[in-house]
Amino acid sequence: MSNPIRARKPLSSPWPAADPFLFCAFHLDAYPASDGAQGVPRHHLRGRDLGSDFSGRDGFSLYHGAPIPGFPAHPHRGFETVTVAKTGLVDHADSLGATARYGQGDVQWLTAGGGVMHSEMFPLASANADNPLDLYQIWLNLPPEDKMAPAAFKMLWSPTIPHYRHRNATGATATVTVVAGAYTPVEQGPELVPPAPPPSSWAARPDTDVAIWLVILEPGASITLPAARDVRSLRTLYFHYGTQIRVNGVPSQGQELYEVDAASTIELHNDGADEARVMLLQGVPIRAPVAAMGPFVMNTEQELWQARVDFGRTQFGGWPWPEPGPVHAPGQQRFARYPGSSEADYPPAS
Repeated sequence: MSNPIRARKPLSSPWPAADPFLFCAFHLDAYPASDGAQGVPRHHLRGRDLGSDFSGRDGFSLYHGAPIPGFPAHPHRGFETVTVAKTGLVDHADSLGATARYGQGDVQWLTAGGGVMHSEMFPLASANADNPLDLYQIWLNLPPEDKMAPAAFKMLWSPTIPHYRHRNATGATATVTVVAGAYTPVEQGPELVPPAPPPSSWAARPDTDVAIWLVILEPGASITLPAARDVRSLRTLYFHYGTQIRVNGVPSQGQELYEVDAASTIELHNDGADEARVMLLQGVPIRAPVAAMGPFVMNTEQELWQARVDFGRTQFGGWPWPEPGPVHAPGQQRFARYPGSSEADYPPAS
């Protein structure tokens, strides 16, 4: 049997991705106890480039926020963001009038489509303990016919997201969080189907084979990932957390990106003494030209120019909030309020 690893290279940041994905940003920030108002204490702000802090100093960055870290109001057009908030909180607000607080394993799927402004702030919930943030944001492209689809967002609450757990002969467990793309275990068990993405997503089409799986392996754990359903899919693995794994028997050389054959199963084994994580991104490529600049991802330079003109003229609906990076009150539980609705949506009971 031929080796399913087609290419491998050291992992860079943000992670490069294969069509239909654009890239993935992984945020792992060791925020301290808050200042009592959900922000970073004043003494941690000194010496940083406030407003654009990507320093990682003291184990965290403020990004474009201060004292509350995060990304205040900014525009997008022509693609989607899939934000996986494994640990910590995210406060969302957008130009559609929607707002949310999510975290603790929740996923937000935002279709920017024809244009949206949103903010993503990271409030520090505890004034008495550290506030770690462990978050992935994946950029998924839209096909030409959906570049200008109406903007929309959807919450995938943690209790609704399937998890597959496999314990090997040594008793070590591997867990697969199935964010997108049905998962059929190689070992045994029923197919796991995640919540549907927004309707204009490339992932919403039945023939695109989009998958987003986060694999977490305890020390000594192993798992065999099933082959893709469509051999046209491009499939990439990101070993991004941990010290040593084997991919189909091949030892890793630091944290790496693997391009693998979609028609093959993939065996993972954690040889390290600590938890290891692998993200899988997969899908049938869109195979359309990509013209990208900052927050806009279109097909042509003319469309990019039009995106800038439209944003300057309309602000994609304007900003209905009193500040660029609004956050919810301390103690606010996770919820979402969708555009045009006064009713809140809450995570179901686990």
